[in-house]
Amino acid sequence: MKNDGLIPELGRAPLPARKPAWLRMERQGGAEYNEVKRLLRSAALHTVCESANCPNRGECFGSRTATFLLMGDVCTRHCTFCNIPGGRAGALDPDEPRRVAETVRTLGLKFAVCTSVNRDDLPDGGAEHFAQTIRQIRALNPGCGVEVLIPDFMGDHGALEVVLREAPEVLNHNLETVPRLYPMLRTGADYRRSLAVLRAARDWSDARGGAIKVKTGIMLGVGESGGQVVELMRDAVAAGVQIMTIGQYLQPSGRHHPVRRYVEPQEFDRLAAIGRELGIGWVEAGPMVRSSYHAREQSETLAQGPSPVGPDPAP
Repeated sequence: MKNDGLIPELGRAPLPARKPAWLRMERQGGAEYNEVKRLLRSAALHTVCESANCPNRGECFGSRTATFLLMGDVCTRHCTFCNIPGGRAGALDPDEPRRVAETVRTLGLKFAVCTSVNRDDLPDGGAEHFAQTIRQIRALNPGCGVEVLIPDFMGDHGALEVVLREAPEVLNHNLETVPRLYPMLRTGADYRRSLAVLRAARDWSDARGGAIKVKTGIMLGVGESGGQVVELMRDAVAAGVQIMTIGQYLQPSGRHHPVRRYVEPQEFDRLAAIGRELGIGWVEAGPMVRSSYHAREQSETLAQGPSPVGPDPAP
């Protein structure tokens, strides 16, 4: 399979004028959707669904699920693709892990996904807060699986181990984009440092029976080339990644990095096939795919056997 030329280089394609038909968001609203919003407000919890303006929140809230955003709604970094505001973060709320766990119980979740803002102001980057949240979820929800989407903890592997010791079913850390675009999109991040986080997580898991699955995600349409995406996939495989999500970048506002291209669904299918050929166990790829999309299905399927390949591309 030819890997190069899948996506044009930055500047070779005209800037998109409007969103194509395959990027229409599902309608928001309805009884379940509004009930979830009320529950989150009453528990004083943030979600990445709302803070990052996720296009799937109508579907997720409507099915009584959400991705919890820990440690506030202000990030200490200023990534130009992200809708979460950057600035000075407030003090940690020590009661937040309990409220997350109680909300998981109220929603009846069998699989909970938690992420966070970057907290470079904290000595451990918020690692213990993640750990406490995992412990609280399991204490109140026996049998509930947990995925955590973590920051890079500034490369502190001791902080990473604080989270790994709680053995979440999935340890996710997003690469987000190809290394060439890091200076423009991922302020304060480092591509090799993120790969090292993934490699350390996989090594930790393998040394303890492989119970933790390692995951990453990227977005397309920010100026990457097809060859660069495939090289990133190869790097992810070398870092031990078992699950990968690939979605279309959507510009949150005029102040954010522009969309350079809307990638057609067939190209997502081709990338998913390439990823599986390279050895990634599950590749979830599509215009509306986000980091936590189908998270439970990914975890449960990979736990059932040694060599699952993930969903086949759409015909």
